[in-house]
Amino acid sequence: MISIKQAYQMIDQTIQISGFVHEFRNLGKIKFIILRDWTGTIQVVTKEDITVNREDHLTVIGTVVKSNIAKSGIEIKAEKIIINSRVKKKLPVDPTGIVPSDFDVRLKYRFLDLRRPEIANIFKIKSDVINTYRNFLLNRGFIEIHPSLILGAASEGGAEVFKVEYFERHAYLAQSPQLYKQMAVIGGLEKVFITMPIYRAEKHNTIYHLNEAISLDVEMVINDYKDVMNLLAEVVKEMIQKVNYEVDKINIYSYEEIVNLLKEHGVNIEIGDDFSKEHEKKIYEILEQDLYFIEGFPTRIRAFYTMPKDDMYSKSFDLFFKGLEIASGAQRIHDVDLLENAIIERGLNIHDFEFYLEAFKYGVPPHGGFGMGLERFLMQLLGLNNIREAMLFPRDRTRLIP
Repeated sequence: MISIKQAYQMIDQTIQISGFVHEFRNLGKIKFIILRDWTGTIQVVTKEDITVNREDHLTVIGTVVKSNIAKSGIEIKAEKIIINSRVKKKLPVDPTGIVPSDFDVRLKYRFLDLRRPEIANIFKIKSDVINTYRNFLLNRGFIEIHPSLILGAASEGGAEVFKVEYFERHAYLAQSPQLYKQMAVIGGLEKVFITMPIYRAEKHNTIYHLNEAISLDVEMVINDYKDVMNLLAEVVKEMIQKVNYEVDKINIYSYEEIVNLLKEHGVNIEIGDDFSKEHEKKIYEILEQDLYFIEGFPTRIRAFYTMPKDDMYSKSFDLFFKGLEIASGAQRIHDVDLLENAIIERGLNIHDFEFYLEAFKYGVPPHGGFGMGLERFLMQLLGLNNIREAMLFPRDRTRLIP
């Protein structure tokens, strides 16, 4: 079976294609069908005594010919039309997009929503972007690993986790592959990356949050945490350029510099505060740059495994794209005593991390990495109004189906 896109290159050839009825016009002796598959549309002309409805699924056998009538200049003169399936109910979502649908209705009938080319294109681009990320790292000697999504302890040490029954004990869905990607590097793999779902039990109802998302993670042996920043900048540039979006130099600002800049513009914030979404938007307005790093966050507002730079700040960074944080990273603590103290200082149960700490007692290289939310990145890249647009079947506080 060939695609409609391929059919355009097969003038005067007899072909067989399948697709949905996009439009149907009955002019008596001649019928015109606009057939659609995921690669495009094409006009089909037939003299058969046939009636079809929008979104019926057909197989057409016929000859591709040039046409002065069809908008594309090409049509198929049908020799045989097979009706594979007829629409049984009124369409709740219009695949042509002419009749708008409520966002919740679109998500409920996502399988129909996907028939709209602009929606299907989101996921074609998503596939291109994630494969750009993967190929970039493979070409630089990284290997892809697949840690478990079922954990015996919360990976970030927080309370916003999904608890699951695991035989006779409790387990948690992974908030992050953090601890395991570190253990892989400690084990000697040195340069690893991951593409995997992560789960956050955050009770948000915002356009920026999902309870299940795809995380793009890297962990690597380093000389300095800026090695990770440089790698992240390079891979993000390639991912962005995949959709012909040009990126200038990515500037780097210190946390302290940005806080002082916000205060100069009348924002109520103090050194030691984390940035809110409102802060992120204001920073974007002030800097007027699409892509930039902020580095050197206070240690106390970063994860327990983040390497301190001094008594106040850490060797950490965030990458922002169009006013939204899309990636976060740092150098990790590789000294086991310092790591144990950090766990205790955060009020975490050190026994929950015994398996993790054990790995730090047998020689550990300096290492660091980052995690990037794929859907957040795609939302900013494509200018989507809601992060749920970037997930095929999004999960939030109320949505478990489809």
